[in-house]
Amino acid sequence: MRRIVILIVLFLANSLVAQVKFEANVSKNTLGLNERVRIEFSMNEDGDNFVPPNFEACGFRVVGGPSQSISESWINGRSSFQKTYTYVLLPLKKGNLVIKQALIEINSQIYKTLPIKITVTNAVNQPNDSNDPATIRADNNLYLVADISKVNPYVNEPITVVYKLYFSYNIGITNWQELNKPKYKDFWSQNIDIKQLVAEEGMFKGERYRFVVLRKTVLYPQKAGKLVIEPLSLDIDCQVPRGRPNFFGQVQLVDDSKRVSAGSKVINVKPLPEAGKPASFTGAVGKFNFSVLPSKTTLKNGESLDLDIKVTGVGNLKLFNLPKPVVPSELEMYDPAHSENVSTPLSGMTGSISDSYTIIPQSKGNFPIKGIEFSYFDLSSGSYKTITSPNIILNVLDGPGVVNSTKDSTAASNSITTPSKSFVFIKQKTNLENIKSDDFLGSKLFYGLLFLPFLLIPVLVIVKKRKDTQDADIIGNKTKRANALAKKYLSEAKKQINNKEPFYIALEKAMHNFLKAKLNIETSEMSKDKITEILLSRNANSETVKEFITLTESCELARYAPSTSTIIHQDYDKAVEIISSLEKQIK
Repeated sequence: MRRIVILIVLFLANSLVAQVKFEANVSKNTLGLNERVRIEFSMNEDGDNFVPPNFEACGFRVVGGPSQSISESWINGRSSFQKTYTYVLLPLKKGNLVIKQALIEINSQIYKTLPIKITVTNAVNQPNDSNDPATIRADNNLYLVADISKVNPYVNEPITVVYKLYFSYNIGITNWQELNKPKYKDFWSQNIDIKQLVAEEGMFKGERYRFVVLRKTVLYPQKAGKLVIEPLSLDIDCQVPRGRPNFFGQVQLVDDSKRVSAGSKVINVKPLPEAGKPASFTGAVGKFNFSVLPSKTTLKNGESLDLDIKVTGVGNLKLFNLPKPVVPSELEMYDPAHSENVSTPLSGMTGSISDSYTIIPQSKGNFPIKGIEFSYFDLSSGSYKTITSPNIILNVLDGPGVVNSTKDSTAASNSITTPSKSFVFIKQKTNLENIKSDDFLGSKLFYGLLFLPFLLIPVLVIVKKRKDTQDADIIGNKTKRANALAKKYLSEAKKQINNKEPFYIALEKAMHNFLKAKLNIETSEMSKDKITEILLSRNANSETVKEFITLTESCELARYAPSTSTIIHQDYDKAVEIISSLEKQIK
């Protein structure tokens, strides 16, 4: 009888436990990088101490919530209860992300939800749906547009991509963060530096908007076919008006946010025509001038001359090779020195490139350098153009051999040449040495080596005392080691201190690497709250921790905000000071 009672009690307990449900559900399992997802944690029994997942560590940012709702009903003598916690999330990166378990305490027992897998793809075009709970009011006031100058260029024809952020007059931008940089696979690309963001006015969708040019890029397609430009995506914080104006005409402003994307762009690149392509064509596309100039045409045997081959104009100057001269065997030609004077404005590369060859004749005579052909594809006419330089005759006045060369290079084979003695004159002096050497014993070197150890004794004593003094200075040594450690982590940032964007990228990476080394945590775990909690638990000063968090958060914005060399140096010195302080404070 006792056994039956125990079984009944266990059965009832298991039935009560089985009735408790704690589940997590998402509005969608696949979304674009610029879309939001709603996640609901629901339970059928009231619980306490709800602990949500660390969304940032899972790859999401919370943009809405948590909101809580409770519903109770009584139907046909049976009661039902449901409590729900709701969050709206934005993905921070592409890929297969996992939202980890949430915890709740119900009837003194801990319940967990199952992990949820979310697939995040490239940014997508979003329709305006005011009924979507995740839609925010900034959706109708913010647009990111990629203006492309030409979508069907030839191979190596320049095109430009200008990214513009349009925003209406009733919205204010407070901050923005670049999520995905555009990728230019199969393009040669050059970003044009924008020194200061300036708001302008323009028409968009038939209405007047303000806009800011965020990025300008010049592209040269390197192959024919359909080439895809991956999108630029931004996370934007803004302020929008909410409600009606008050008695004084003032409107309440509330914080809002939106994730925008310029969308992928497809460029249909045409191949260069095969018909009429010259043999001397090496890939030059644009409008060019070509010249071949010797520094002199009359010289003596053993003297050198420079032969400059130069191309000037507008086109893909950095993307083709200059033709090489062909010279007779009696002329010794060295590898060229290549130089470029090229700028890249929004219209494309312009300037000049040149190869300078050093040539030294080995014999007397007249030596021809045949004219050199340079071919390019002219975009304005859609045809190939060829420029041929004139023939050059070098007149060598003297030398060991006599060669009478003409434009026909076969005449050189019938001439008699003798080995070159062009450099015999270089060494014309000699140094004589006495064949009788002095004995080592009794020499100056002998006495110097004999007394040197005695002279070093006071030096060693002074060095030893100084080292003992330094070793005794525990605080000073610790400060030096901390400063050395900080400069070690910040070495890459210091190399880029004259380049704003690479400097702040390296600075942010150095700060993260310091935390990874000192606290043994991964980058994915580096949330603001967790860093603060761990540092304070390791006896770090709260003011130093606050300065560390502030500097780390400002690195991304500083990469695109206007800044001066003084500000960059101040940020570097501040980073050295913070890392040094944390190194001394952390236990």
